[in-house]
Amino acid sequence: MTFYKNHKEKLELIKTGKLSLADNVKHFLKNIDDQKDLNAFNFVFRDEAIEKAKEVEQKIKNNSAGKLAGMVIAIKDVLAYKGHPLTCSSNILKNFTSLYTATAVQKLIDEDAIIIGKTNCDEFAMGSSNENSAFGNVLNPVDKTRVPGGSSGGSAVAVAANLCDVSLGTDTGGSIRQPAAFCGVYGFKPTYGRVSRFGLTAFASSFDTIGPFTKNVEDAALVMEVISAKDDNDSTSVDKIVPDFLASLKDERKFKIGIPKEYFADGLDEEIKTAVLNVADKLKLENYFVKEVSLPKTEYTIAAYYILTTAEASSNLARFDGARYGIRSKDFNDLNEMYVNTRVEGLGKEVKRRIMLGTYVLSTGYYDAYYRKAQKVRRLIKEDFDNVFKQVDLLITPTTPTTAFKLGEKSDDPLKMYLSDIYTTSANLAGLPGISIPIGRNSEDMPIGLQILSQQFDEEKILQLAKHIQDEVTN
Repeated sequence: MTFYKNHKEKLELIKTGKLSLADNVKHFLKNIDDQKDLNAFNFVFRDEAIEKAKEVEQKIKNNSAGKLAGMVIAIKDVLAYKGHPLTCSSNILKNFTSLYTATAVQKLIDEDAIIIGKTNCDEFAMGSSNENSAFGNVLNPVDKTRVPGGSSGGSAVAVAANLCDVSLGTDTGGSIRQPAAFCGVYGFKPTYGRVSRFGLTAFASSFDTIGPFTKNVEDAALVMEVISAKDDNDSTSVDKIVPDFLASLKDERKFKIGIPKEYFADGLDEEIKTAVLNVADKLKLENYFVKEVSLPKTEYTIAAYYILTTAEASSNLARFDGARYGIRSKDFNDLNEMYVNTRVEGLGKEVKRRIMLGTYVLSTGYYDAYYRKAQKVRRLIKEDFDNVFKQVDLLITPTTPTTAFKLGEKSDDPLKMYLSDIYTTSANLAGLPGISIPIGRNSEDMPIGLQILSQQFDEEKILQLAKHIQDEVTN
């Protein structure tokens, strides 16, 4: 039922009557039921998806269908979808229904995509393992004793376990790329401002981005083409022409590629290091220009990232207090007690930790020592990338320092958990686009991800190199 390689092939099968879209959706629904233990979905829109499939199939036959007609998509449960639950995998929003639809989701619907459900994630997108959800842990489909990565773990698993064609996730510090690497799928993080954040529940507003998980580069390019654009509802979205990402994949270009030495230092798993450098060596043999480069401020990325994002989170999450929406504690005597008790009952441990950290770094006496200094470091990290991109077009790095780790392995050591994002946070600090692509398995048969980064708004280059590696290097 999913014997097609990409969306183009699927559409052809539907057009020629070799594939029933309604049956295809039912197949995905059966897969979701059969693999319930993965816990990838918070909500499944069963009847709605089947009805939509019948409607879209008719449109395809009438030649009046949109670009994504027949594509079955799951969306992360931090994205608004009118009339459907929006919980952010948190108890504080467990009964909340969205009043409007996120721009990125609406763009999918407008092009006749079928939304099959909302995926599990770390609460309010805060986590690197999908172990911080009020709905319980998500399991890695390759090895159910391991984490799928976070925070978009459910979205990655939905694609890896064949529960849908494509999913949307969000990336604040690696939350698309890291789970993509852990689960062996493609995960694309666009340039900050390329995709509207309207309807995305904010974690850290100057970091958050929305992007797709796919089984191939072609579908990533197509979905990026659809969800990108300036949006009047989001003042941070950028008014730039959206390239024809899918058509640009046909361009064969020999890029100048940089290998940042700081990403291959101590702490990187040897098998991942070997796999990534093997890809670089193969590109050299194909006459790509490959050179070692330096990003000297890399060692400060985790510290700067966790100071700035927790500060923004403490501000953004102040609205969840029981006064306006979500749950309200029944045990209080005054307004202050209502705020405190609602948040104690409704928020999980990791979210509380980050709110407290953020409140601390923004407090009088610590603002200059932490927050202001971290903003300066962020600028220096961006300058590192600006300097490197004067020498090369693209960077190749490992996506993660290790493959997927065991459930519970890092739960008691937040710092160790935070360090699993060491190769991904820098792109969010600098607002750069990046992709994680699968390049093989290690000796324990766990997926290995390779990351490609570019200068802002150079997504075409990333996709072109990713396609070349997909078709010519790892096959």
